[in-house]
Amino acid sequence: MTEQRREDWDPRSATVLQDQIRAYDTMRKQCPVAWSDYQQWTLFRHADLMQVLEDHKTFSNAVSVHLSVPNGMDPPEHTPYRRVIEPYFGPEPMARFEPQCREVARTLVQRLPKNEPVNVVEALSRPFALQIQCAFMGWPENLHQPLADWVQKNHQATLARDRQAMAEVAQEFDGYIRDLLNTRRQAGGQAPNDVTTSLMREQVNGKPMTDEQLISLLRNWTVGELATISASVSILVNYLAQHPALLRELKAAPDQLPLAIDEILRMDAPLISNRRVTTRDVNVGGKVISAGEKITILWASANRDEEVFGNPDDFCPQKNADKNLLYGAGVHECPGAPLARMELKVLMEELLKPLEALEMVKEHASERAMFPTGGFNVLPILFRQI
Repeated sequence: MTEQRREDWDPRSATVLQDQIRAYDTMRKQCPVAWSDYQQWTLFRHADLMQVLEDHKTFSNAVSVHLSVPNGMDPPEHTPYRRVIEPYFGPEPMARFEPQCREVARTLVQRLPKNEPVNVVEALSRPFALQIQCAFMGWPENLHQPLADWVQKNHQATLARDRQAMAEVAQEFDGYIRDLLNTRRQAGGQAPNDVTTSLMREQVNGKPMTDEQLISLLRNWTVGELATISASVSILVNYLAQHPALLRELKAAPDQLPLAIDEILRMDAPLISNRRVTTRDVNVGGKVISAGEKITILWASANRDEEVFGNPDDFCPQKNADKNLLYGAGVHECPGAPLARMELKVLMEELLKPLEALEMVKEHASERAMFPTGGFNVLPILFRQI
């Protein structure tokens, strides 16, 4: 059990939650390795995160007491699962999926109210994340609404650190996945030829994955995709609404979108943090952290570190690309990065085509999402179309 110690900060204070990004900027300068009862050790600097990401033996991903495939595993256990997953995000699968992704994006963009205020989160970012994930996995449309409701319940339980609620939410998701697996087994050779069916046929260490392993894998895959893609879309729309010159540049030169998207999401993180646990006593940023203590690695701060990026709000996509931790680094770098990048590029291409301008709606207040989620809960925007 961790000894009682004085808190360096309160991640849930009103001051922090009012503007998380600026609060993290301040902490990075004042106390870059900070203790709190809520997060235990929090790391704010880019260099300290790189120390963690490059030393998976000292900083373990096995934080949860529950099975977590492959997110909560370390090499060598992690390696065969990663080997199974990575081909699903290769160039050929991405090329095959892009037309379907574009159709989802185009349909949602065409349905947006024109020249009147709309909440981007409800009208675009959440529906896109949900529909695109189900399309990629081969899941039916009747799962859209249950999954949308589930995402909200999962976020609330995680924010509250309510273990019972988190367990109930996980069990609810498990039920959806078990139904999908059972339906495919009953269909036999007539089962749809999609990602879910293909995963059911994969082997790890010479054996098929158990239902528990498959469910854990699909839960981690889905939670990460739905939350971060939705947050990313709202962040991108908000940024372009406030930077009309950049919007015009990207509309004229859409080939610049991939680097621009990564850079905007560096400045305003869709995923705030991840966790690790130490396997030995270790010095991080001048502070000794004992074995067995939890660490929160704060992407939303490290990607704004002045020592690496200069002024964190300067838009410099080419200069900052190599140091950008948007998709992590090391053995746990996000395997789904090619899918996320393709989805966001396609959506922004479709959004910019008919667009003249994005305008903030001053009479309607936006509402930021709170830890552990980035982006917005409410983002009123007027889509001025040609």
